[in-house]
Amino acid sequence: MTTLDAIIVGAGQAGPALAGRLTAAGQRVAVVERHLFGGTCVNTGCTPTKTLVASAYAAHLARRAAEYGVMLDGAVRVDMAAVKARADGVAAASRRGVETSLRNMDRCTVVQGHAHFEDARTIRVGAETLTAPRVFLNVGCRARVPDLPGVHDVPFLTNVSMLALEQLPRHLVIVGGSYIGLEFAQMYRRFGADVTVVEKGPRLLGREDEEISTAIADILQAEGITVRTGASCISLAPHEEGVAIGLDCQQGTPVTTGSHVLLAVGRVPNTDDLGLDRAGVTTDAGGFITVDDQLRTSVPGIWAMGDCNGRGAFTHTAYNDFEIVAAAVVDDDPWSVATRVPAYALYIDPPLGRVGMTEAQARDSGRRLLVGRRPMTRVSRAIEKGETQGMMKVVVDADTRLILGAAILGVGGDEAIHGIIDIMHAGVTCDVLRRAVPIHPTVSELIPTILGDLEPA
Repeated sequence: MTTLDAIIVGAGQAGPALAGRLTAAGQRVAVVERHLFGGTCVNTGCTPTKTLVASAYAAHLARRAAEYGVMLDGAVRVDMAAVKARADGVAAASRRGVETSLRNMDRCTVVQGHAHFEDARTIRVGAETLTAPRVFLNVGCRARVPDLPGVHDVPFLTNVSMLALEQLPRHLVIVGGSYIGLEFAQMYRRFGADVTVVEKGPRLLGREDEEISTAIADILQAEGITVRTGASCISLAPHEEGVAIGLDCQQGTPVTTGSHVLLAVGRVPNTDDLGLDRAGVTTDAGGFITVDDQLRTSVPGIWAMGDCNGRGAFTHTAYNDFEIVAAAVVDDDPWSVATRVPAYALYIDPPLGRVGMTEAQARDSGRRLLVGRRPMTRVSRAIEKGETQGMMKVVVDADTRLILGAAILGVGGDEAIHGIIDIMHAGVTCDVLRRAVPIHPTVSELIPTILGDLEPA
């Protein structure tokens, strides 16, 4: 048995960073990783998919080159093998960086294999047994495979197996009209595939305000993506052309066929095979580890960070989990997840940057609201770039004048949203941002303008 000061299970976004803080404080740490270093983001999430998004954008812009007075000889052709090789290379470099850093870290031992609890202080990895007074879980999530009729009778793809494709699907049918599904939908349409998105709910992105959801659907449909909402009874069956997807939609044909089908209907935590019951760690009905606002589990001395704790589903929230845990165990600082301003992005083109409440959520809270809007057709930067799809929207509490939330769907929206994130984090009124003097021509320069044109909602 190897005795340590801390055991970190999982080398995703939070784990290696925490190992660095703990070893720098003089502690002996083991990092256990069962598969690929870097977690979802580096291997099957942000890094490879945003690399693919960049390739898809290049193809899309090349097709539009004449609009900018740039003439290309011949048709635009996408080499999917080269596109995949580029994404693989970017991900591999990131993965190597994480692994090399851990293996060269003083007082850090890297153990590869599947970790199981034997008790609250003991982890077994194959034939090796580790013990420590502190255990940090950073085990992430995987794609959920829904219990659809016929799902195990057909070949299907998840976000992981999609990344292994080297040839373009003839017709990609995506089950799930949320963030992962829509990013793959647009990129593969731009690569040249026919794409259909099937969504059980009445609209895409059900958590967004309806006007944002509608604008996103318009953007995708304008590129030739078929959107089928209200698919109340989805089923799968083998077909000579690939897969037949039963829809039972309110509109359109009841069955569509695709050469490939991607399941993009959510994530489940990798907590079912850790032996959490032997440690006494509790989970919720979805398998997410129950934690308090400092990410402590039900067992003293065990923490859970990243997607597996259900308190955030993003790389940036996982890293913030590391910061909160490190503040508690190294700095005796009561940093809390409760202070986190929720924010995320959807990386279609143009991207959606989101922070805080939607208008619907704010209205449900009973507050009096002020709302500001501006179409991207009235944003100089968007006009100059020839990318005027989307809109900007800000929701403000009419009494406190604090910003409750915002959405920027448009060119640079994922960057411009940070000015609002910072103001919300600082806890100051919208009038502070209203009097800022941003740079022209940018998307951000319109935020003070919108705040000056707020109207009761």
